Amino acid sequence: MSHPDAERTQAGSTWLHRYAVLVVLSTACLVFAGGLVTSTGSGLAVPDWPLSYGQVMPPMVGGVLYEHGHRMIATLVGLLTIVLAVWLQRADKRRWMRRLGWAALGLVVLQGVLGGLTVLYFLPISISVSHAGTAELFFALVTALALFTSPRWNAPRVYDERPAAVRFLPLATATAVVIYVQILLGALMRHTGAGLAIPDFPLAFGEIVPPLGDPAAAIHFAHRVGAVAVSGMSIWVLVRVLRAHGHQPELRNPATLLAALLAFQIALGAVTVLSGKAVFPTTLHVAVGASMWATSVVLALRARRHLATTEAETAPLVNVEEARA
Repeated sequence: MSHPDAERTQAGSTWLHRYAVLVVLSTACLVFAGGLVTSTGSGLAVPDWPLSYGQVMPPMVGGVLYEHGHRMIATLVGLLTIVLAVWLQRADKRRWMRRLGWAALGLVVLQGVLGGLTVLYFLPISISVSHAGTAELFFALVTALALFTSPRWNAPRVYDERPAAVRFLPLATATAVVIYVQILLGALMRHTGAGLAIPDFPLAFGEIVPPLGDPAAAIHFAHRVGAVAVSGMSIWVLVRVLRAHGHQPELRNPATLLAALLAFQIALGAVTVLSGKAVFPTTLHVAVGASMWATSVVLALRARRHLATTEAETAPLVNVEEARA
């Protein structure tokens, strides 16, 4: 017979996880809304901050719809993050989780300040790129919090001690790093107006390596080179997982999703260029890039949990051979 206190604790943990997932989904909407602001050129449609034309709710017309709408979603995400941080302090016994809750709150506050500075200083490139980069870090952090509060994460851990398994962890981590760098290159390209500096695809001015005397063309081409690097790493990850860890859905599922998102992202990149940066595919390109980043973080974290055996964990360890038996 289960104890009532244990049942209440389990129910509370389930609801905390569901709430964390809500924060992740809300943040994904915020990333899409931010992409709409840049895709429509609405970054200065509202020239003041924190109010909008001195109002809490200005007329939602033209670019104001995108810029102020982005601010409204950002405010909602901020409020949700406050609740998440407080909930973690009260319900999660893991000290590092409580600290991550405060870190998420700190990041969302920093993100709001950077957004305000972006407007007040008329879209400086350094602050605009920092704004985009911080948004992705926050997205990854709340995704990790949703993962850490999930029942499967807190179940007994199956680990794999084979040398090939242990070597996969650096590859998964490096893939996440490469994707994040690619996102920063994409942000630099957007905020320098270099999105159409190379107007053809898949070649660049009809060549594999175009003339790079124009800084905008160099930035654009760097983003394409980054796309090749991300493609290579993502495919490498998928092959390694299917060969060595196909029996582990914790690794197989995010690796497969990452490859699927990669194919979609390449198609969106092509459509973005060939359509002259049409609003919807350009914005979706930003959102799918963020989804790839979050997926790679989940994969790296799960690889560390199931393949690394040196760190102390609160959940008990189960050897993979014993689990199969």
